[in-house]
Amino acid sequence: MKTTKQFQTEVQQLLDLVIHSLYSNKDIFLRELVSNASDAIDKIRFEAHSDEALLESNSDWKIKITPDKNAGTLTIIDNGIGMSMAEVEENIGTIARSGTKAFMEALKEAKSSNNPELIGQFGVGFYSSFMIADRVTLTTRKAGSPSAGCSWESTGDGSYTVEEVEKASRGTEIVLHLKEEMKEYLDEWKIRSIIKKYSDYVQYPITMDITRKEPTKGLDGKVIEGGGDIEKTTEETLNSMKAIWTRPKNEITDEEYEEFYKHISHDFEKPFRQIHYAAEGTSEFKALLYLPAHKPFDLFSQDKKKGVHLYVKRVFITDNCEALLPDYLRFVKGVVDSSDLPLNVSREILQEDVQIRRIQKNLVTKTLSTLAEIKEKEPEEYLKFYLEFGPVLKEGLHFDYANKEKLQELVLFESTATEAGKPVSLKEYVGRMPEGQKELYFITGTSREMVANSPHLEGFRSKGYEVLFLTDPVDEWVVQALTEYDGKKLKAVDRGDVELDSEEEKKVKEEKKKESEEQYKGLLEFIKENLSESVKEVRFSGRLTESACCLVADEYGMNANMERIMKAMNQDVPQSKRILELNPAHPIMQVLGRMYDADKGDPKLADYCELLLDQALLTEGSAIKDPLKFTKLISELMVKAG
Repeated sequence: MKTTKQFQTEVQQLLDLVIHSLYSNKDIFLRELVSNASDAIDKIRFEAHSDEALLESNSDWKIKITPDKNAGTLTIIDNGIGMSMAEVEENIGTIARSGTKAFMEALKEAKSSNNPELIGQFGVGFYSSFMIADRVTLTTRKAGSPSAGCSWESTGDGSYTVEEVEKASRGTEIVLHLKEEMKEYLDEWKIRSIIKKYSDYVQYPITMDITRKEPTKGLDGKVIEGGGDIEKTTEETLNSMKAIWTRPKNEITDEEYEEFYKHISHDFEKPFRQIHYAAEGTSEFKALLYLPAHKPFDLFSQDKKKGVHLYVKRVFITDNCEALLPDYLRFVKGVVDSSDLPLNVSREILQEDVQIRRIQKNLVTKTLSTLAEIKEKEPEEYLKFYLEFGPVLKEGLHFDYANKEKLQELVLFESTATEAGKPVSLKEYVGRMPEGQKELYFITGTSREMVANSPHLEGFRSKGYEVLFLTDPVDEWVVQALTEYDGKKLKAVDRGDVELDSEEEKKVKEEKKKESEEQYKGLLEFIKENLSESVKEVRFSGRLTESACCLVADEYGMNANMERIMKAMNQDVPQSKRILELNPAHPIMQVLGRMYDADKGDPKLADYCELLLDQALLTEGSAIKDPLKFTKLISELMVKAG
């Protein structure tokens, strides 16, 4: 029975975007449908390794295109794995796999910023059919489900129909009823040119019946004068089917590399770089990897699939072999074709296979060496790439100990000595360290603006010491692994004690510090007692030169930034007490000192202790305990000053 259903709201919005905005080149629709057909054949070939009955005695792989000028239709047929009715509803009637509202927001943003490459990343290329068709009919049958097929039809107007149908063969047939102004897509030359440009490398034959007029010939093979022409129809293959990764690099054009990247990644922009090579020896394989130019919006999604497809002797195995590349290189797209793995290898065995581990080691080495070469020879180009994928690449410092040295040469950080958007390498930082600086200094936070204004930097600025800004959430884990570079330790400016002075300067400052501690001994104890629920210790600072106060963590304690990150991850973070450091040279100490000496019981003195803590919390970007009380105290002070 035929059932009419409504598209999800997001799907209808998606259709409107696809039809009217996202595709500037309408030829793309055929590439998308051929790509889907190719994927369907890939899947049945893989499944058939463990269940040959799924082939139904039909392994003559083919994608057939049939234009019908009389009916005004273009049909694309494949003998791939097909779909059940439930799968049709999931993959076409909804965009359950594509991520609803977040996806639509990203798509609208792509539209407004002239950046349409998002569309293909969500398996919704099928909808591009509606750019050239005013009605689309899809008939499909899942392999292993004899004759139980499904028909889906829509005019793209907000609803679709589905019904069970009889279908003799497995696979999918899509009929596009072309709009009047789109009839050029029924022309042989048009179809040929699109397939040649976008799908020549597809490894299955893309065929079309071609009718030619030939002169009448006699038994001797000679043309009979006046015999007239006869029409002859033959099925021709439109693509070369030569896997691009098996061809020599010098025979492949930039355009071919680009189109293959778009085919496997569903990106609409050309890649940043490609890495094409063959490995020989203990592990033989061919690889064609791509570094994208822009990060996909789901780069940090837990459900995101890896981008490298695994083939064994040109037979597709999986498009999600997690063992091929470590997670911090999940942005890499491409193909690996092994000569050593068995064709019947299971996805579970892949995780433990020795050959896969060897391939991974090769791929990681090649990828990192390529990035190092770009960084050295084309620093401006590398910077563009790093600004997109740097936060992901840095994850490797925490997880990939074997490649730590290579990775630490690739990471970049902004600093007190750089402009926004102009990060520095660790090598550059060390190269310009002034004499006397023994450690590499850094501060973590949520943004450059926040950390650049931190009072923790004051002492370092006065010494001319550069401080690195680590503002990606992953940086808190990075510095747990990257504890030193070039024999010099990395030191957080907001943790533990800092020693910035020479021996001679230390002696002078130590004397002054002792004097201050003696002068304000009672006051320090008073402040510590009043803030005992919130701070671990109160002491005079060696890092403050202008501000009155700041909060610092113990050497191995949790700082404010780490605490914020953990809470954002819904972790149960225990209440941590940090150290309140005071600037003994700040005028506020003299004021508090006089108040303490005059009347230790003055309630305002306790209020001002809380104000000091609130100042320190605000400057590090943390919330204060009682905002109302804080504003009242500030207002009172302003009135007094007037």
